[in-house]
Amino acid sequence: VGAKAASLTIMVGGPDKAFETVKPLFEKMGKNITLVGGNGDGQTTKVANQIIVALTIQAVGEALLFASKAGADPAKVRQALMGGFANSRILEVHGERMVKRTFDPGFRIELHQKDLNLALNGARQLQMALPATAVAQQLFSACAANGGAAWDHSALVKALEMMANHTVMPDA
Repeated sequence: VGAKAASLTIMVGGPDKAFETVKPLFEKMGKNITLVGGNGDGQTTKVANQIIVALTIQAVGEALLFASKAGADPAKVRQALMGGFANSRILEVHGERMVKRTFDPGFRIELHQKDLNLALNGARQLQMALPATAVAQQLFSACAANGGAAWDHSALVKALEMMANHTVMPDA
């Protein structure tokens, strides 16, 4: 969808000359096109993006679930948060999916699992820890184990809901 709308963010690694040669093709698919460094750095940037997306989905899910279990209306909480410092595209789009219970895939859990595996394997090679990324990966794995590998990645909230014995929208 993003490529057809020419709205993708494109992260490129490689030599300057190669980037300039292919940039007109990238411009047909996206607007935010950045040469981030040498060969492999585009993939590293994509993985870094997926870490941020997964952890933000987890944060939105935890926040809405907390608010709901405490008795607040999660739709109204989401609306209020969108006007403050917690606002994000993920709160806007995926928070709405969590409230409305619409988990038809835009980006499937199994694809996000693949990206987080790249992150966690890379972290092992770099001899570093990514503890929050590992937690998000486990939540995605819990969803996949319950038939959700093809759900939208916003459905990570379902793993949180199972642990809380509560859904973001109890009447949904």
